Amino acid sequence: MNNDALDKQIESFFNSEAYGVAGASNHREKYGNKVLRVYLQRKKKVYPVNPREKIIEGVPCVPDVFSLPDEVKSLSIITPPPVTEIIVIQAIQKGIRNIWMQPGAESISAIQLCQSRNVNIISGGPCILVVLGFHED
Repeated sequence: MNNDALDKQIESFFNSEAYGVAGASNHREKYGNKVLRVYLQRKKKVYPVNPREKIIEGVPCVPDVFSLPDEVKSLSIITPPPVTEIIVIQAIQKGIRNIWMQPGAESISAIQLCQSRNVNIISGGPCILVVLGFHED
């Protein structure tokens, strides 16, 4: 994929009113926490998705993708590949149009499913932390 195409995918991803972070974590050293924090640092409306937590970084969690508000059209995924596959199925059923699989979360079958359903899928490429300029706080 050329840079122009990737830039368009990233631009489309950031056209959402709100974002979900599947795999959000209360552990600040984990990427699931850092991705949530970079959205907060950029003043974006974000919902952590974690069935075992109630609040992460002061933001109320939802237990699953189906519980995300309808305004969420873009989802960051920071989960092991077998979990990513389940989340992608839920996201497609929910009507989420943009998925960004962070490095390490990618699943070939989940990527192919996104492609077959015309979901904007960003994977195997840049980390959202780099694109948005994450900084430790």
